[in-house]
Amino acid sequence: MSRMKTLVNGIIKENPTFVLVLGMCPTLGTTTSAINGMSMGLATTFVLMLSNMVISLVSGLVPSKVRIPAFVVVIAVFVTVVQLVMQAYVPALYETLGLFIPLIVVNCIVLGRAEAYASKNTPFDSFLDGLGSGLGFTLSLTVLGTIRELLGSGSFFGFKLLEGDGILVFILAPGAFMALGYLMVLFNKLKKA
Repeated sequence: MSRMKTLVNGIIKENPTFVLVLGMCPTLGTTTSAINGMSMGLATTFVLMLSNMVISLVSGLVPSKVRIPAFVVVIAVFVTVVQLVMQAYVPALYETLGLFIPLIVVNCIVLGRAEAYASKNTPFDSFLDGLGSGLGFTLSLTVLGTIRELLGSGSFFGFKLLEGDGILVFILAPGAFMALGYLMVLFNKLKKA
């Protein structure tokens, strides 16, 4: 596979949210607004890129019996970096995303890409795979967060666009499921066209 295909694969063909249906906990839990979705996606992208690269470098040195725990430790290091940086520089956003940041360690997107791709490919290709999957995840969360924020509170990235209160259900869990379902149908329909 060419490097460009490796990058684009995670955005379109194997989009973690709309195609593979992975990472649903942060997808549904953090997308009450566009900024929350985008921030969670970018944090996951950072972890994906760097952990994939490091896992690719050390995969030949790690015995197969402890491969998954070793991958989790590598991922946890980068999640801790993200967590500490967010606490220091954007504490309000960190408080909003809360528990979902540490849960990136066990996010099936991150572990899945480490096992399926990074452990079998070069560091640069693994970095590109992490970037592509992360951008696909970020795109998905941002679009879902935008729809939920716009319909639920009439705003976009915190800026009020529509008068009135909006449709409360889109800020709640049922609205997340409805919006995600329609987006998945639309994405897969467009992907086939």
